Amino acid sequence: MKNLSVRKIAVLSVTAALYVTVTMALGSLAYGNIQFRISEVLVLLCFYKREYCYSMVVGCLIANIISTVGAIDMIVGTLATLLAVAVIVLCSERLPRFFENKFGMSENAASTVSLITASLSPVLFNGILVGLELKYVFSLPLFLSMGQVALGEFVCVGIIGVILFKLLEKNKAFMKLIKFGE
Repeated sequence: MKNLSVRKIAVLSVTAALYVTVTMALGSLAYGNIQFRISEVLVLLCFYKREYCYSMVVGCLIANIISTVGAIDMIVGTLATLLAVAVIVLCSERLPRFFENKFGMSENAASTVSLITASLSPVLFNGILVGLELKYVFSLPLFLSMGQVALGEFVCVGIIGVILFKLLEKNKAFMKLIKFGE
């Protein structure tokens, strides 16, 4: 965090606030065993710039203050997000070169496959951890809860998020913005 300029901190703060606002505005969709947390699309920003991990973790923590699951969601849900964004960053840094070298993919194809792979980490971590949380708090069937949470994450991040970011990659101004003008 030592290399964050005022501009970067402002962008990261606005991104965290956007996560919180979208989550709370769509609260009935964002919490519970059947959830479609549209704000989770934003976790894919971490694929393009690792600093967005701060925004996602803080945004998730704040959004989970009003969770229907209770205060435990501030810990478990935020941990799931932390693990998911860490894997997204690893995927962005390592997988494109792997796919290029191992399978002879073009840079664009390798990036796309890497983004799709990265999008599965929120599905996995939220499905398991939030599913366990729902089982513990509401005594819901474990595998059903895991599946419902994972399905919501897959739709929001794996489908909507990947399509949205692949479209946005074509917009140079947007890409410059999310990469802090670099």
